[in-house]
Amino acid sequence: MKANWAGVFPAVTTKLSENGDVDLGATQSSVDRLIRSGVSGIIILPMLGENASLTLDEKERVIRAAKEAVGGRVPLLSGLAEVSTEAAVAMARRFQSFGAEGLMAFPSIAYKSDPRETSEWYRALGGGCDLPIMIYNNPIAYGVDVTPQILRTLEDVDQIVCIKEESGDIRRVTDLYNELGDRFAVFCGVDDLILESLALGVTGWVSGMTNAWPEECVQIFELGRAGKFAEARELYRIMTPAFHLDTSVKLVQYIKFAEHLVYGAPEWIRAPRLPLVGEEREQVMSIINNTVASLKNRKSEAA
Repeated sequence: MKANWAGVFPAVTTKLSENGDVDLGATQSSVDRLIRSGVSGIIILPMLGENASLTLDEKERVIRAAKEAVGGRVPLLSGLAEVSTEAAVAMARRFQSFGAEGLMAFPSIAYKSDPRETSEWYRALGGGCDLPIMIYNNPIAYGVDVTPQILRTLEDVDQIVCIKEESGDIRRVTDLYNELGDRFAVFCGVDDLILESLALGVTGWVSGMTNAWPEECVQIFELGRAGKFAEARELYRIMTPAFHLDTSVKLVQYIKFAEHLVYGAPEWIRAPRLPLVGEEREQVMSIINNTVASLKNRKSEAA
C-alpha cells in the first residue's frame, strides 16, 4: 500500500466551547489555517485532540468536518485509540466510512502488551481495514514500545506504512533504518527532537506546536530536510522552549493555550483536564509570549 506520507503532519487539537461542546467551526478554521500555512497532512483525533474524551458521535462529526475543511488538499488521518482488538478494527472501518484516509494507531490504551501481543495487535488492525496505518510509538506514555524487532515481524503487513517515533531516544531513528531500510516511513513524534531527527533521516514530523506556529514549524522542517542546519538551528533555538511543552503530561492544555495566545483559538479542554491557573499559567504564558516576541524580532531583523 502506497501512502507517500512526508512532511509536517500536525496532531490537531479538537476545539471546544467553554461548556465542553465540540466547536466544529473553530476546528475547521484551524485545519484550514494549517493547510494554508504549508503543512503536508492533517491528523485529527490524536491524543492531543482529546480522542479518549469524545463520544463516537462526536468523533464522527469531527472527522466529517475535517474532511470538508481539508477538501482533498492534503492527506487526512485520524487517531485510533481503543482497548480491544475487535473494537479497534471496527472503529477503523467506521472512521474510513466517515472520511478518514489513514490512521495513526495507538497500542491498546488499557493494556501493556508484550512484544508478541503488540505485533499481533497491529497485524490484526492492518488485516481488518483498507487504510494505510501509522504506528503511534510512545512507550513513555503508554508503556508499549514498538521496537525495530517488532516492526520486523510486521514487514509483510502492507497497510502498515509508517511509524511515529516517540521513544525519546534519538538513536532509535538510526536503529530503525539499519534494521528495516526504507520499508517504513519514519516520522519524528517529539517536537523538541525534530532537528536532530531530520539530521538522521526522518521524512516526516507529527507535531503538536505546529498548531500554534505552522509557518515556523514548516520552515524548520524544510530547512532541516534540505540540510541547511545552520539556518534551521537559529529558528529551532527560538522555538525549543515552546517545543518542550509538547513533552509534558499537560501538553493538551499547554498547546491549546499557545493557540489561544498566538491566534485567538479557544483554549477550553474537557474534564478531567482543567484550564491552567496560577503560577503554572503564568509560566507557560511567559514561554509562549517570549517565543512570540523572539519571532517578531527575527522577522524585523530579516526585513
